[in-house]
Amino acid sequence: MQRLRVRPATRPLRGGVPLPSDKSISHRSLILAALASGRSKLSGFSYGEDNVSTLEIFRALGIGIDDDGAGVVEIDGAGLDGLRAPCKPLDCGNSGTTMRLMCGVLAAQSFRSRLVGDGSLTRRPMGRVVGPLRDRGARITGEPHPTKPSDLTAPLVVGPLVEGRRLGPLEYAMPISSAQVKSALLLSGLFASGPTVVQEPLVSRDHTERMLSALGMQLTAVGGTVSLHPPADPGAIGPFAIDLPGDLSAAAFPLVAAAIVPDSVVTTRRTGLNPTRSGILDVLRAFGANPHVEPHGESLGEPHGEVTVRSAAVRGTAVAGELAVRSIDEIPIAAVLAARASGRTEFSDVAELRVKESDRIALMAGVLRAFGVEVDERPDGFVVHGHPTGSLRAARIASGGDHRIAMCAAVLGLVADGETIIDGADCIATSFPRFAATLAALGADLEVE
Repeated sequence: MQRLRVRPATRPLRGGVPLPSDKSISHRSLILAALASGRSKLSGFSYGEDNVSTLEIFRALGIGIDDDGAGVVEIDGAGLDGLRAPCKPLDCGNSGTTMRLMCGVLAAQSFRSRLVGDGSLTRRPMGRVVGPLRDRGARITGEPHPTKPSDLTAPLVVGPLVEGRRLGPLEYAMPISSAQVKSALLLSGLFASGPTVVQEPLVSRDHTERMLSALGMQLTAVGGTVSLHPPADPGAIGPFAIDLPGDLSAAAFPLVAAAIVPDSVVTTRRTGLNPTRSGILDVLRAFGANPHVEPHGESLGEPHGEVTVRSAAVRGTAVAGELAVRSIDEIPIAAVLAARASGRTEFSDVAELRVKESDRIALMAGVLRAFGVEVDERPDGFVVHGHPTGSLRAARIASGGDHRIAMCAAVLGLVADGETIIDGADCIATSFPRFAATLAALGADLEVE
């Protein structure tokens, strides 16, 4: 198990840094490349453990993959009818995205698959994706959820479809917005006998819709309603090349560090700027951090550019509703901003955080309290009472196996009054393998043990 030691910043953070490839876009690129007919090329792949789980699953499903180990991955897609039955369980590791999206793909196959994962995946709810897939004819079973008897969780057994049958059409109104559930249903819709119509209360991230449209699929999106008509030809998805944008969720950590460490200026390069994903930029603005965004173009429908943040005297704000949906993964690092803001910050409509890799509301509240910051926890959010002046109290933090919690603690450690220790820091490799090296390149004093 790794331990991360972080010492207070004695100088500004300065520089421009690369990012790991966007996890969400990488997952979907791997999936669609495997379902395409021909060789696709993914450049800038960053080898976060979640994305590697998806890559290795497709190898187990018979897809040829050439990986140069330096970020270029070439995939020999087999079309919509070319996946082969695996000879072993498919290991999703820590990745709920992998498990949920692969449910959508595997639900349409004529063979049986077993999806397994680490301990955290056996606590994550899967009924939200399994239910609507069953409604369209999928055969999926799982284990009873340990704390929610009406739900189920991993391991999941998916398929096979009854011989000679296809998944049926589906019209589904989602009770809670979720890009993972929406994407799983759209991916299953590629194999269906009729249209897939998904409605969500607020528009969640739209990476799947953008990529399917860019690849010529018959898809329309109006407000919170997305409709997909399945292609008649199993070879309809052509091969493609994508230069993967950097992960804005990962960028949030050095950018927030720049905002709270005096006299800092940090730029993240080739940063994904998808508007359904860029809530953290609006959150930064609401706090008064005012990021400067310079667009540079797009790849397969996904815009990217540079983002620069300078240190600022941040102020408390409120994050709720549509903004909370667009920044759900970044709420923990936004709480770090709140810890250094003047006044009170209220996070609402973020109950989804309780069923991520951990209960992020409870864990993040505990982290902030350990640093001497007052927090009021609520069922669907929390209130942070800012500590804008003076140093925070150095702390020893257990990551709880959650990469975002570990990185948040590291950023808080930069403005503490002594050495901060984060136990279980190896989980950071799930999404940002070079996190410590990135902060060090900017001038932070930290080391991995």
